[in-house]
Amino acid sequence: MFTDKRLTEAYEKARVEYIDETSNYVFLSDCHRGDGSLSDEFARNKNIFLYALEYYYKNEFIYVENGDGDELWEHHEFKHIKNAHPEVFAILKRFYDEKRLIMIYGNHNIYLKSQWYVEQNYFRNYDEYTEFFYDFLPGIRPIEALVLKDRKTKQEIFVVHGMQGDLPNDQLWYPTMLSLKYFWRFLHAFGVKSPTSPVKNMNKRHKIEKNYVKWIQKHEKMLICGHTHRFKYPKTKDLPYFNSGCCIYPTSITAIEITGGQIQLVRWKTRVNEDGILQIKREIMRGPDPIGKFDIRASVKNGAEAEEIL
Repeated sequence: MFTDKRLTEAYEKARVEYIDETSNYVFLSDCHRGDGSLSDEFARNKNIFLYALEYYYKNEFIYVENGDGDELWEHHEFKHIKNAHPEVFAILKRFYDEKRLIMIYGNHNIYLKSQWYVEQNYFRNYDEYTEFFYDFLPGIRPIEALVLKDRKTKQEIFVVHGMQGDLPNDQLWYPTMLSLKYFWRFLHAFGVKSPTSPVKNMNKRHKIEKNYVKWIQKHEKMLICGHTHRFKYPKTKDLPYFNSGCCIYPTSITAIEITGGQIQLVRWKTRVNEDGILQIKREIMRGPDPIGKFDIRASVKNGAEAEEIL
């Protein structure tokens, strides 16, 4: 019930962009960029992430970072994250300067909800080597949600991080943040996760995903989110729930792409070729399918029932 309310509130306030068959969007979430220490789960996939973003930059995609890009729960002072990953923020700036970056905040970077925090940390950057301030992402305004609307059919795709209605990560995010910052973060290096996270708690994750599907059925919208770290692409009889997965599983990251009027789930991963050389490869896991295939407005009105997704 509360998930429906929170998702609906986010939908009603969402930024709206119109798309057509010439539109290119890529959605990644849950990068959790840290300070480069042992607890920085992003660091091991940094090169894969950079390689993937170079591909999307060259191929004129709009990059939608769908929540939890920066691990601000653990590192409230953003400068430590910027200093640990200068190459990453350099390419994000290239996207932004060409108006091709959309930043959605999640629970782990919910500080971006505060425009004061954004202005203090993201508008300008300080280069400690040159001792010079320069524009970083001046004027950026992170959002909670995005709606992509097809110019011809008016079909809508709702994009949101997905923590909405998840009690410890939404309404009670502050005490959850304190427990992570002062206790659980020190166990990350050993693979131990907080019990409040949906990542390692299967029952919690399934409950969240079922609430997503209930919202989709009720409101007749496609949904793209993150938060659970589990990639999802609907099967034949499923309702259109998509999840971009995350960027912190060992040796791979996953993404949702929209291009040429179609949608697909892709994975970027390191592989060894026949000469024993490590390479980064992109593979299509599911799709591509026409976006119109997932327009459920008519089918829901005709009484179609939601199928179990788990």
